[in-house]
Amino acid sequence: MDLTAIILVVTFFALLLINVPISICIGLATLLALLMHMDFTPAATTIAQQLAGGLDSFALLAIPFFILSGLIMGQGGIAKRLIECAMALIGFLPGGLALVNVLSCMLFGAISGSAVAATSAIGSFMVPEMKKHGYSENFAAAVTATASTTGMLIPPSNILIIYAIASGGVSIAALFIAGYLPGILVGLALMTVCAVYSIKNKYPVTARLPLKIVIEKVLAAFPSLLLIFIVIGGIIGGVFTATEAGAIAVIYALILSVIVYKEISLAALPGILLKACETTAIVMLIIGASSAMSWLLSFTHIPQIVSDFFLTLSDNPIIILLLINLILILVGAFIDMTPAVLIFTPIFLPVAEQFGMSPIQFGIMIVLNLSIGLVSPPVGSVLFVSCAVAKTSLHKIIKPMIPLYIVMFLVLMLVTYVPAVSEFLPRLFGLIE
Repeated sequence: MDLTAIILVVTFFALLLINVPISICIGLATLLALLMHMDFTPAATTIAQQLAGGLDSFALLAIPFFILSGLIMGQGGIAKRLIECAMALIGFLPGGLALVNVLSCMLFGAISGSAVAATSAIGSFMVPEMKKHGYSENFAAAVTATASTTGMLIPPSNILIIYAIASGGVSIAALFIAGYLPGILVGLALMTVCAVYSIKNKYPVTARLPLKIVIEKVLAAFPSLLLIFIVIGGIIGGVFTATEAGAIAVIYALILSVIVYKEISLAALPGILLKACETTAIVMLIIGASSAMSWLLSFTHIPQIVSDFFLTLSDNPIIILLLINLILILVGAFIDMTPAVLIFTPIFLPVAEQFGMSPIQFGIMIVLNLSIGLVSPPVGSVLFVSCAVAKTSLHKIIKPMIPLYIVMFLVLMLVTYVPAVSEFLPRLFGLIE
C-alpha cells in the first residue's frame, strides 16, 4: 500500500479511537498525508482551499433548510399525529404496536430527514407504550433504531444530496425518487420481523378502531404528510430545485407548527434556529474536511489503484459488489454517513460502474449500506440514541437486533443485484433513460 494511504488511514483511526471529532480526524489525517508530497505552508493552504471549495455548491444550500424544517417538525407535534395515524391504520394487526413504531419512524424520518430525530421523537412515545403492553424494551429499542434509518432513503434526504455532489452531479430528483422503493422495502422487511416476533411471543393485539376515528386520525396527520408531496412533487415537476424545496419546507413547517398545530411558540423559535445553525456548522465542517480528503485521494491516484486492485481480484460482478458492500458495512460501523459517502464514493463508484452499476443504483446501495452502520456498534449514533430513549444498554439490544440486521442486509442485496429496485421509479417518471 502507498505510504500516503497508510499515513492517512492510521492517523484517521488513531484520532478516532481517542474521541477526536470526526471533522478534525479527517482534516489532520489529510494534512499529515499531504505533507508527504509538499511542505507545510503549501499543504495547509491546499487543505484550506479544498475545504472552502468543497462547500462552494448551490445544492448544499438545501441542507440547512432541511435541517431547520426537520427540527421544527420534531418539536411541532408532528410525531404525535403520525403515531396516531399509524395506530389507526395498522395498530390492530399482529404485533400492532411494533408495526406502528416502524411506520411512524418511516413517515417521520421521511418528513424530518433525520434518523436521530425520528428515533428520539417516535421512540420517546412508542418505546414506553410498547413496554406498557408487554413488549421487551430491548426489542422496542431495536425496532425504533432500525426503522428510523428508512428516512435516509425516503426523501427528502440530506445524505442523498451529499451523494449527488460526491458522485459528480447525479440528479437529486432521480435519487429522491429512487429511494422510495428501497426505503419502503426495508420498512416492510422490518414489519415482517416484528409480526413474526410478536406472534411468537404472544404480544397483545389492540382493538380495531371505528372507521370514523380512523378517518379523523388520518385527516389530522394529512397536513404533515402533505409536506412530502409538496417537496417531491415540486422537484419532479420542475417547479423548484432541491434547495428551493428546502426553503418551502421550512415555511410550511413553520405555518404548520406555529399557526395550525400551535405546538411551537414564537419565543421558542430562536432556540430552534440556534440549534439548526449548530447542526449545519458541524455538517458543513465535515463536508469541507471530507472534500479535502477526497481531493488528496484523487491527487495520489488512490481511487485508480483501488479500482485496478478490485479488477485483478475477480471479473465476477457478484463477488466484487459483495466485497464492496462488506467493506462499506465495516466502514459504516466506524465512520458517520456524511464523510463515508464523500470519501468512498469516488473510490468505489468507478469500480461499480465497471461492472455495469449505474450511479443511481450505487447511490441507493451506499446509503442503505451506511444506514446499517448507523445502527451498528461501536459508533452507530442512532443505536445509542435508541438505547438512551429505552433506558437500556448496548449489549442487551444486540440480540433482538440480529433478525433486523439480517432483513436489512437482504434488502441491501436486492438493491445491489436488481437494478430495477432503484431505477424503476426514476425511469417511470422520465428522470433517467
